[in-house]
Amino acid sequence: MTPASVALIAALLAAALASVKPLGLYIAHVMEGRPIWPVRVGAPLEGRLYRLCGIDPGTPMGWKAYATALIVFNALGALAVYALQRLQLWLPLNPQHFANVSADSSFNTAVSFATNTNWQGYSGESAMSDLTQMAGLAVQNFLSAATGIVVAIALVRGFVLREAKAIGNFWVDVTRATLYILLPLAFVLALIFVSQGVVQSLSADKDVTTLELLHYTQPKVDAAGNPISDKAGNPVMQSMATHTQTLPMGPVASQEAIKQLGTNGGGFFNANSAHPFENPTPLTDFLQILAEILIPAALTYSFGHMVGDTRQGWALLAAMIVLFVSLACIIVHSEQLGNPRIARLGVDQAASALQPGGNMEGKEARFGIGASALFATTTTSTSCGAVNAMHDSFTPLGGFVTLFNMMLGEVVFGGVGTGLYSMLIFAVIGVFIAGLMIGRTPEYLGKKIEAFEMKMSSIAILVMPFIVLLGTAVAVSIAPGKAGVANPEAHGFSEILYAFTSASNNNGSAFAGISADTPFYNTALGLVMWLGRYWPIVAVLAIAGSFAAKKRVPVTAGTMPTHGPTFVVLLIGTVLLVGALTFVPALALGPVIEHLMLWGA
Repeated sequence: MTPASVALIAALLAAALASVKPLGLYIAHVMEGRPIWPVRVGAPLEGRLYRLCGIDPGTPMGWKAYATALIVFNALGALAVYALQRLQLWLPLNPQHFANVSADSSFNTAVSFATNTNWQGYSGESAMSDLTQMAGLAVQNFLSAATGIVVAIALVRGFVLREAKAIGNFWVDVTRATLYILLPLAFVLALIFVSQGVVQSLSADKDVTTLELLHYTQPKVDAAGNPISDKAGNPVMQSMATHTQTLPMGPVASQEAIKQLGTNGGGFFNANSAHPFENPTPLTDFLQILAEILIPAALTYSFGHMVGDTRQGWALLAAMIVLFVSLACIIVHSEQLGNPRIARLGVDQAASALQPGGNMEGKEARFGIGASALFATTTTSTSCGAVNAMHDSFTPLGGFVTLFNMMLGEVVFGGVGTGLYSMLIFAVIGVFIAGLMIGRTPEYLGKKIEAFEMKMSSIAILVMPFIVLLGTAVAVSIAPGKAGVANPEAHGFSEILYAFTSASNNNGSAFAGISADTPFYNTALGLVMWLGRYWPIVAVLAIAGSFAAKKRVPVTAGTMPTHGPTFVVLLIGTVLLVGALTFVPALALGPVIEHLMLWGA
């Protein structure tokens, strides 16, 4: 690793750690309903929203009512996004006059944005109107992120409450998470992005005159617009030249901010954060990486504060940081090492094993290997899915890390809210295993872990690998699944495995060599996204309800400490054990064999 890469990782962690306590404390106060000044200022608007929607904010909900409200709310959001896409040609704010989106693509996108996945089988700048981007996709960026936050808070309440039948009010929680946490942070970050040159406009695309004449070729067409072919059936190409370039416009900065803060990841443009209109400077690149982990890291402190022992939150954060730094170092080192098949001329054979400059394929020259590899580590650790480099062009070991990050359940910081509640589920499993080893009933934060909690924890953890491996097996076995794979053999398998892993973990990034905008993949991945999001959420809320109804057990000499180094090691081991044992056979067929083929020759 170069000193610059080490410094970049250190700067990111320093900035994130500096914000953990103040932001975490603020989130805790908001979700506890304390009368801090933003809540007091927004109280009139909050009250009007409740009256308009016929909601009684004082009505508590049990876990079943909470889960029902959450799923219905998100399903209605998905329907709204679907309708906007299917009708956008006839709706306003469509200066480019984009056509209506196909049914299967609309279904995939609607589910994708409602589930915080933001998988994109389309090119945003050539498919979605400004209205669809703003009223559909950007709105779901806020609401899906708020959904993750409130599930995490509901689980935390399960540890805090004693013999309670309710875990909160979903409508109050999601409103406060949106109004007082996500909106203010996104507003400030969007202004910073605009100041750095990120586009924010409602105008039509701009035609500009270039300084140099651009030469290019394109297929020749007849008067009806059909491609002309030669006698061999190949398209006839014609040389063209132009001084005109079309620059895409749109409300980019406002969507970019919540895309990163809410760990959504869906870019306004097809190139995502590699596009200079989304990510124009090194500062915006650093802020985008920081924004991905800002709220997930802060929520660990919120957890510790709400349960009355901040050491508990620091222990979770320590486990996340150890895993994050380890994985980041692997991917940065691999990309800087490069491809051993690319040899330098005029040097000895031993030195020729190193690619000059490292693996720059698929990376923006503006950011280089260090920032690209760190972005890839962060985006696959946090379920964000935004990219500033193409993961499909990473080395096999680099691609392995992005896949493995997701296969761990994205608990290394994880998504907004999802990272915290997923890590807490692993903590419950780890404490249960440790309790069995010493022969006593396991307990975590004063709540006994019994059969029901373990059943629900198992469901929450095992749903993802089940649908990933099943979906991948189906896709590699049928013609529609194999049709979109551009690369044969091991890498093609990696592309399919990555697609289902990304969809199930609600990440949204891709090995872009696979053509996934087909009826098969749009439908299959849409179903996987929905199951991967809400099946674990229901299990987590069930655990929250069960813990909330229990008495708090006093700490004794036999209680296992859950805030020290031993617990951190236990937690890391539990996360790695579940991820490794579940996915190693599949990884061996993809990136592992690719790596051995690359370096074994």
